Amino acid sequence: MTQNYQRILVGTDGSEQAMEAFKKALAVAKRNNGKVYVAHVLDNQAYNIMGYSSLNENIVEQQTADAKQLITDYRKQAKELGYEEVEGILAYGSAKEAMAHKLPEKYAIDLIMVGQSGLNAVERFMTGSVASYIIKEAPCDVLIVHPSKEKAGN
Repeated sequence: MTQNYQRILVGTDGSEQAMEAFKKALAVAKRNNGKVYVAHVLDNQAYNIMGYSSLNENIVEQQTADAKQLITDYRKQAKELGYEEVEGILAYGSAKEAMAHKLPEKYAIDLIMVGQSGLNAVERFMTGSVASYIIKEAPCDVLIVHPSKEKAGN
């Protein structure tokens, strides 16, 4: 049984793992004449919790600008790789909720591709794994992209 994935969601955070997931998502989209939705989620609630509410506006503005640039860079990369069916999404809130529920429902996503977490064990314990949450909660198929062997050896 072959899957025909038409609407592929990829989470981006600027990491090598996210870029690798994005490139593989492009390959799947090309094979299926599909579209890639590249999403970056800003968690602006974290600053209020950490006591940075007075700096919140400036921090969020800078992160928003950075996220928009990151999405632009991903779309440029797709064009260089010969594929232009890419839509950028900038979302606010919990990355777990956005990637597992809100965005798949809003865009009728049928495949979510995310890079394997680069977090160490302590960071995973403190923040929880977004990828693990998506696997358990997503309404569609999820593919976790592991680092390629040549990058894993570095």
